[in-house]
Amino acid sequence: MAETRDLLVEIGTEELPPKALLRLSEAFTAGLRNGLEQAQLGFAAMRGYATPRRLAVLVEDLATAQPDRINERRGPALQAAFDEEGNPTKAALGFARSCGVTVDELERTENAKGAWLVFRHQVAGQATTALLPALIAAALAGLPVPKRMRWGTVEDEFVRPVHWAVVLFGDEVVPCRFYGVSAGRQTRGHRFHHPALLPLAEPRAYAPLLESEGRVVADFAERREAVRAQVQEAAAKVGGRAVIDEALLDEVTALVEWPVAVLGHFEETFLGLPAEALIATMKGNQKYFHLMDAEGRLLPHFITIANIESRDPAQVQAGNERVIRPRLADAAFFWDQDRKSTLAARRDGLKHVIFQARLGSLYDKTTRLAALAAIIAESIGGDPALARQGGELAKSDLLTEMVGEFPELQGTMGRYYAQAEGLPAALARALEEQYLPRHAGDALPATPGGRALAIADRLDTLVGIFALGQAPSGDKDPFGLRRAALGTLRIIIEGELDLDLDALLAAAAQAYGDGIPARDVLPQVYEFMMERLRAYYLDSGVRPDTFEAVLARRPSRPRDFDRRLKAVTAFRALPEAASLAAANKRIRNILRQAAEATGDNIDPARLTEPAERRLAEALAALERDVSPLFDAGDYRAALKQLARLREPVDRFFDEVMVMTDDAAVRHNRLSLLQRLSRLFSRAADFSKLQA
Repeated sequence: MAETRDLLVEIGTEELPPKALLRLSEAFTAGLRNGLEQAQLGFAAMRGYATPRRLAVLVEDLATAQPDRINERRGPALQAAFDEEGNPTKAALGFARSCGVTVDELERTENAKGAWLVFRHQVAGQATTALLPALIAAALAGLPVPKRMRWGTVEDEFVRPVHWAVVLFGDEVVPCRFYGVSAGRQTRGHRFHHPALLPLAEPRAYAPLLESEGRVVADFAERREAVRAQVQEAAAKVGGRAVIDEALLDEVTALVEWPVAVLGHFEETFLGLPAEALIATMKGNQKYFHLMDAEGRLLPHFITIANIESRDPAQVQAGNERVIRPRLADAAFFWDQDRKSTLAARRDGLKHVIFQARLGSLYDKTTRLAALAAIIAESIGGDPALARQGGELAKSDLLTEMVGEFPELQGTMGRYYAQAEGLPAALARALEEQYLPRHAGDALPATPGGRALAIADRLDTLVGIFALGQAPSGDKDPFGLRRAALGTLRIIIEGELDLDLDALLAAAAQAYGDGIPARDVLPQVYEFMMERLRAYYLDSGVRPDTFEAVLARRPSRPRDFDRRLKAVTAFRALPEAASLAAANKRIRNILRQAAEATGDNIDPARLTEPAERRLAEALAALERDVSPLFDAGDYRAALKQLARLREPVDRFFDEVMVMTDDAAVRHNRLSLLQRLSRLFSRAADFSKLQA
């Protein structure tokens, strides 16, 4: 068995950016893993560590050297290597000389393409210690650092200044240097609890030593769960439930090496403010976790995570309470000041806020939203007048002090300010719901007004930006058009709204008038939205060819698209499906290759074969049964009925020659197939289904 040792690599830095820490750690671990695998250095396990001041990787049972390998070098073909008498040619002699051997020592290899001379020799694998410096350097260079920096006299750039490095292979330090620092065996503990150096005897002692002596929990996941448990325990002390946002939990975990939960309080008078404003203050400004009671009401408490175990916890608590108080007072001031003006009065101010230079101001956008939202509301049974008013007021809260301080509260504060004015509850809710869904998996607007505004807002942006020729390319999507397209489709499909996408896009284009060539890009916008729909369905397990079969019919109503898709998926589970799909493909090919035009009128007198008469009778009977189902959009039931055609269709192709020499009979049979194809095509293009 090959000799192995454990490896520890640690890069000690100044405080790393908290929102990037976990990504940096995962990339460092993955980069080192890829390097070792490409170098054919086997290992048993690998584990990454990350704290605000370090990135580290522990590799267990890493081979001490690469395996020996056989190097093969191919020489001239045998025909060129030897003459007619079997003597080596200059080509063979030259090849042998370049390999440092005689021709007799060369081997021969042969495959279907020919035979050649070949030189094979064993190459000893390099020692791991010789390879590690370059492998580690490559892993560090590949980290996803958006903005690198320099410090001191060091020419290399990194995310933060590097102060120490550890590269320990077994009990041996691997000589190497990174960012001006020579690697050693000494790590460092907590900045305050244990600032002294901590010598490491061997790699697996790393995490236990840091925790027991250095007061550092090196494992990110372990530290995160410790934070979670402490927050929940602290909340229970006041009978509350901590709301733990996973993104905030990750960020807080990336800010501390030795987490200590601190429970704090604020004046109950602040609870008169909108809860979302208080939560935004606590989360956004201070990285605090907020608490709710059993009824879901905000409690006047918060939990912060300190990076130190203080000898006087009361002072830490008091300090955090002093910090949060003016923040909450600012929110109270914004709330009071903002309510001195109505949303309608603020609307004129939107004339000075650019939506997009060529598409006009936010005021212009709200004018378009009002018109389009009214059309949508009427189509889905909502109140057009309320939707129009919602469109006019949709962006007014962007000019409030509260939203200026907390942009993530747009829409939410619109609801609160509308309620404070005494505007209709449905309107207030629509102002908030216009932004739903904000991200993948988010809730959808539930009211007609909210749905109308949300769809109108997204379609206006999609059509306008496409008209300017700024469709997303690659990873660039500055206007969030992919998210807007998918959000629109989700609202329509999951909300079971009977809306025509072509009609909505045309209405959105019309709102731009003649100054913007919006009508010209509507097919492009439709195709873009279908691509987002494709990803939506494929992520849910729908087969690609099922999607293509439905898309080929180009349904303009997303809800209808969804019904067709589910019907075809259900049809494919039937035992008759494969045969009928193959028959549809065959029919499509026959009709495409036929040189003559055909309709779907069938002359019963020219049905000479029993199999074609049987198919024509079955088809006529099913047409009467399934046409009402197709008309009603009940594709699942219609296709289930059409499955009964399997036997007559199979028999037809077994016993009937379609392309007969008799032109009248041939034309009649093509018409029969055309009629059959058109009936199936009322749901999808079944010829696109794969076996």
